[in-house]
Amino acid sequence: MAENLKEKTIKGLFWGAMNSGTTQLLNLVIGISLGRLIGPAEYGIVGVLNIFTLIAGNLQSSGFSQGLVNLKSPQASDYNSVFWFNILSSFGIYAVLFFASPLIATYVHDPNMTKLARFVFLSFVISSFGIAHNAYMTKNMMNRELAIVGAIALVCSGGVSITLAFLGFSYWSLAWQQIIYIAVLNLGRYYFVSWHPSFHFTFEPVKRMFNFSVKVLITNIVNTVSNNILTLIFGGLYPLKVVGDYSQANKWNTMANSFVANAVGQVAQPVLASVNEERGREVRVFRKMMRFTAFLSFPAMFGLAIVSREFILITIKEKWIDAIPLLQMLCIGGAFVPFYTMYQNVAISNGRSDIYMCCNVLQIVFQLGIIALFYQWGINSMVMFYTLFIIVWLLVWQFAAHRIIGVRLWEVVKDVFPSMFVAAGVMAVTYFVTSFIEHLALLLIARIIIAALLYAAIMKMLRMEMMEEMMKWVKEKKRKLPPTPPQERGEHADRVSLK
Repeated sequence: MAENLKEKTIKGLFWGAMNSGTTQLLNLVIGISLGRLIGPAEYGIVGVLNIFTLIAGNLQSSGFSQGLVNLKSPQASDYNSVFWFNILSSFGIYAVLFFASPLIATYVHDPNMTKLARFVFLSFVISSFGIAHNAYMTKNMMNRELAIVGAIALVCSGGVSITLAFLGFSYWSLAWQQIIYIAVLNLGRYYFVSWHPSFHFTFEPVKRMFNFSVKVLITNIVNTVSNNILTLIFGGLYPLKVVGDYSQANKWNTMANSFVANAVGQVAQPVLASVNEERGREVRVFRKMMRFTAFLSFPAMFGLAIVSREFILITIKEKWIDAIPLLQMLCIGGAFVPFYTMYQNVAISNGRSDIYMCCNVLQIVFQLGIIALFYQWGINSMVMFYTLFIIVWLLVWQFAAHRIIGVRLWEVVKDVFPSMFVAAGVMAVTYFVTSFIEHLALLLIARIIIAALLYAAIMKMLRMEMMEEMMKWVKEKKRKLPPTPPQERGEHADRVSLK
């Protein structure tokens, strides 16, 4: 059983990383193309709308998706109940937002927002048809299939949005990207998932999960507000160009840190839920995932911080130059964001949605306090203090994790700090060694190559566990592949030659 879970975990982490890596690579190409074609103000318009879409999406799922994943053995009736609940609730929420759209337009001082908002909000109505299917895939750790579906959806939606932007559709290209992405995602989920909804359903499973799910719902809304609160506030306080600069910086930051967060998040909850009755084992699994998170997160985020200037100027040009210092600061905090995913999954997998909710509600309260104190100092100061808070608040989550599973702060420090110090040292050395290079493209390439090679070499010298285990798993998979018998090779060769 232990070996089986270990195999599942490593396989899940591998495909989770592949999924995240493919997603972020495609997002990189799409983001660069759209950044060249669309200006900061247009990005700001859609950026403000995103928070309303995300909150509505949380209300629609109501935490039942995570409730399904947390069940030991969910039945078809459980998935069916959640499926129909999501659909019915989505239409109700869309009706509210449809009539609220003029108020949103008034808030951002742009009357054209009404029509756009009503179109963008259709995205979560469409997504309601795939939430139960996504929960099924997550529960069953179908990470390879999730990777395939996500890649296809991105290619389709990205291709359409770039074409529309090139033809001059401005922010409408971003809106269409959201709609098409979710639609294709749902089609892919339906293709891979063997379970299909029926018209014979009852809301009894929803009632059973309500106490757990409602706390998750509140927390998800709080998380959404927390992650997008600066964009929302900027939308009412500053010109849309400032909102666009921040949205662009935050987009690249989120893209990078979500590579790690998504890779771990797809695996963490189902794995931790399966061992939550074995406390010592749960701690070991949690610590291993923390090491994996640190191994990827710190070099990725610190690396993006040192190449932010070259990256922005080369890819999306000088019109986004004001986004550079914002991106650099956000990347420092972004290196710690994936750890939130791990701590949150500890709470959820142990059925402690109360702690999950409490930590996140308090977090947004303190964030609002920081914004109230520092927003007058300008956007750069606000982002700096926001970043510091993100790092410090992890101590609260560590305290919560200690209460839930008994993991100690010193244990986490031992797991996380080696990767952090190595990554920070590597990036500092890389930055100063390459500082004499004036050509932007050459500087970007040099910093990426030197930092990657140096980090890999040091990790190899230090015999870091995660690198060795992933390499070992890949080698074992290759060894397990059955050799092709000579006769079959010959027969195959004959068939080829006959063609």
